[in-house]
Amino acid sequence: MRHIGIVALLVLSACDAGSVADTFTTRAAKSVVINVLVNQYPRPQAETATDCVVRTATVDEVEALSRDVGARAGTSTVARIRTIANRPATLDCLTARGLSPVAVVP
Repeated sequence: MRHIGIVALLVLSACDAGSVADTFTTRAAKSVVINVLVNQYPRPQAETATDCVVRTATVDEVEALSRDVGARAGTSTVARIRTIANRPATLDCLTARGLSPVAVVP
């Protein structure tokens, strides 16, 4: 019985570590995206648009965006944001929040 408790604790701690990593990656990606979108929207709307872009991005896209944290977004990052922003799910998210589509310009 004691071993089950230890195993359960290890499993839970592993889940928490993954959750922390996911949260960190998502926050890093959001910081990259918002720095691009503040050129298109006032800050509050840029935050909302950023949420839509990151929510509708794939896991691989979020990870790629997060790698640019602390650096100026280059052309490939801007192109990635543009691609995500033009997806139907992202456009629906923006519309539902009262925002016009994102016109990301390099």
